[in-house]
Amino acid sequence: MRCYWIHSWLKRKPSFAQIRCRIVQSVTLNRFLLLAAGFLALCWFCIRVIPKPQRAMYPCQRAAFPLASTFVIWMLGMFALGKSSSSFLRYFRSGRYGLATMAMVVTMLATLAIFQGPIVERLLAAPSASTITPNLPIGTGKGVFPGRVVWVHNPEATNWAGPSSGLHWAEPDQTDMLAVEEMFRESILQLAGQTTLTDAWEALFVAFNTDQGRGVRGYEPGEKFMIKSNLTTAAARNNVVNRSTYVKNKSSYLWSNIDPAPQLTLALLRHLVYEVGVAEKDITVGDPTAMFPNMFFDLFAAEFPDVRYLDNYGGKGRTRSEFSDVPFCWSTPDADTKLQDYIPVSFAEADYLINLAVLKTHGSSGITVCAKNHYGSLLRCPDGLLQDEGVKNFYHLHHNLPKSNQGLGKYRSLVDLMGHPELGGKTFLCIVDGLYSGLEWKSIPTKWKSPPFNNDWPSSIFVSMDQVAIDSVAYDFLRMEFPQDVAVWGDAPVDYLVEAAWADSPPSGTFYDPAGTGEGLRSLGVQEHWNNNEDKQYSRNLGTGEGIELRYERLANIGPRLSSPITRLAGEDWLIYFPNLTPGQTVKVQKTHQLDAATWENLEQSPSAGYGKRIRQTATGPDEAVFYRLLVEE
Repeated sequence: MRCYWIHSWLKRKPSFAQIRCRIVQSVTLNRFLLLAAGFLALCWFCIRVIPKPQRAMYPCQRAAFPLASTFVIWMLGMFALGKSSSSFLRYFRSGRYGLATMAMVVTMLATLAIFQGPIVERLLAAPSASTITPNLPIGTGKGVFPGRVVWVHNPEATNWAGPSSGLHWAEPDQTDMLAVEEMFRESILQLAGQTTLTDAWEALFVAFNTDQGRGVRGYEPGEKFMIKSNLTTAAARNNVVNRSTYVKNKSSYLWSNIDPAPQLTLALLRHLVYEVGVAEKDITVGDPTAMFPNMFFDLFAAEFPDVRYLDNYGGKGRTRSEFSDVPFCWSTPDADTKLQDYIPVSFAEADYLINLAVLKTHGSSGITVCAKNHYGSLLRCPDGLLQDEGVKNFYHLHHNLPKSNQGLGKYRSLVDLMGHPELGGKTFLCIVDGLYSGLEWKSIPTKWKSPPFNNDWPSSIFVSMDQVAIDSVAYDFLRMEFPQDVAVWGDAPVDYLVEAAWADSPPSGTFYDPAGTGEGLRSLGVQEHWNNNEDKQYSRNLGTGEGIELRYERLANIGPRLSSPITRLAGEDWLIYFPNLTPGQTVKVQKTHQLDAATWENLEQSPSAGYGKRIRQTATGPDEAVFYRLLVEE
């Protein structure tokens, strides 16, 4: 019967024209319009480039090339279908069944490619020129210098020999505290365009508060800070950190994986406390979905005992993350039947939020930097897990990432997170820790091959006041180094940045209103791609537009150095900080009431080797002078 059907079909002798006609009839008008656009793009590309090949680098030709090339591929598919189908008929009639089978396979593949639409879908999902074309910025830049991203690079900051060394990358003799402090200091100065840290921080606060409508003013005592760290390798759900002892399991597969370097977190805390003058009790640092392991907590709390250390459970001196009554509303009907999200208390109470992310790729989103760090800003895991409870019916954020929702011009939950007034809306500073970087959320540090890293750790810090711009720069860096991981879904991983830059009128048509106020969002920052992987220039660098400016500073090894102590009066205590101590030094702090005294009194407090030294002494009256000195033995 099956053979009879084939012969009866052959008697009708369908021609290639008839097959093509049926396929064309199944294609929607929109697809025909896209094919027509591809044809016109091909004509335009040939007319402009053939007479002058260097025109292929022009932005307009880069925008036309994807459409033109996709149209060519579609036409080749149509041609292959015609040739293979006619070959099948000829071979089958002549009894050459082996060749007929091969021709049939090619015919089926060509038919699937055209009829089912993967080739045409490439046209449907073809990114706009603003997404794929270099130096075409969209959105509105933020910051003292709008769209500025500072990149500081010092290869001497990282000395880790790798996992096989048996040492941890965060140990003070593996990551240089002095170098990291100098890198962070330089990044703040460059971001604000100032020569002193006092003026730099003041400029940052004035720019942010002015943009927020708080008036032209700087930081005011009593205002609160939330530092959102990315402690995902210590996530509570992974059971890598013991909930009773807070010890991270050295035999765990996540032991050597990267979190924000403690040296960078310490540098940030020192700036806020010693330079800005923020009271420790007004600073919270942590990750609502994670544990705060001893390896970090003990180090920070020794110098800053009054800072609030936030985690999922709140044991051993940590602060337990709790829901506030501030709702979070997802701008998609898919969340209508889900459990209501609420902002955690520490975020809702803060006046300023600092986003401290890590430079990594991600298996579902392509990249994970500042925007996706906010997945951990909500008090629940992506699949709904709470602290001591099972799965809840929350909106599943990972279903919205490029792996599950490919293409461009889609609703992106990351934009809601970047735009909510209690999260991205109060993000004062974005920091991307690129001292070590790697693949996946759970990445072990990976050396970078691209210049200027040249098969070494990236040893970099990125800072910006523009959360869209810094993620755009991170995207370009990660795609340069790991194209097979970042570009696995074409340009879909950058779709959230396009939506965020055009949040007031996004390509998806979404009305982004995460606070549920009915007002919607304005542009959240500026998005752009650099000109090429070698020069890494954006439109403000080139003087061709008002997009991103990437300021690159490479620092040399500054070597051991002691600077003057920093002294602050905090409540009833003097906080005396001796910075820039290096590993291996024997340190002794002494005090006296008279400089010409024959003897000095030794303080019993022991230093934190490799991280600097802070002492706390009871404040003295105006008539009682106390002098301190630091003795260092190499």
